[in-house]
Amino acid sequence: MAYETFAFVYDEVMDSNLYEQWLAFSKRHFPETTKEVFELACGTGALAVAFAKDGYQVTGLDLSEEMLMIASNRAVEEEVDVQFVQGNMLDLSEVGQYEAITCFSDSLCYMSNRQEVQQVFDEVYQALTDEGTFIFDVHSVYQVDTVFPEYSYHYQTDNFAFLWDSYPGKKEHSIEHFLTFFIEDPDEAGHFLREDELHQERTYTMENYLTMLESAGFSQVKTYADYTDEAPTDTSQRWFFVCQK
Repeated sequence: MAYETFAFVYDEVMDSNLYEQWLAFSKRHFPETTKEVFELACGTGALAVAFAKDGYQVTGLDLSEEMLMIASNRAVEEEVDVQFVQGNMLDLSEVGQYEAITCFSDSLCYMSNRQEVQQVFDEVYQALTDEGTFIFDVHSVYQVDTVFPEYSYHYQTDNFAFLWDSYPGKKEHSIEHFLTFFIEDPDEAGHFLREDELHQERTYTMENYLTMLESAGFSQVKTYADYTDEAPTDTSQRWFFVCQK
């Protein structure tokens, strides 16, 4: 898929209000002295740009070159200075150190196994300055085991259609999202192009995450739920972690 088309697809199906909520949550939990933010899995740069417009010095990292091209164009259009870096959050040895690191949109749930999640935590700890802050979110076990299975969502406009169906994965607390996009061909009106994607996500128990964070070196960890400052409950769908080095 051409990256211009992918940008349209990604931004069309993503709720822009979520970026505002991630930004607001971060600002509430960053120390007041925080000036720089390193965003893992920055995608098309919407949140990175929002951080920059709010006065932070921002670096965004993503594995996808196409995503970063879109993000760079967004920063130029919004007239903000953001440094974008192509890389894997499993290896942050060359990125330097930052006062704050974020990883939102359940990006950690795309790690293949618990060992990879632990590796990200270890890498983030080393990439933080002393007393630095790491904030991330993941799907809760309730979300993956109870809400997502058999979930089906269909969205359609005159020139775009999106089908999302979810099924339980093969591993514990895992889910598979089957996504189908129909995008009108810009070169042929009335003709639609089809793209299919499989997204596999996995989460772990709260105790597992806390154990991994402690193993990485984080001694101060606070947990919240669903973009609020409230403690998680048995039916919280998204867990937030605020970790201090």
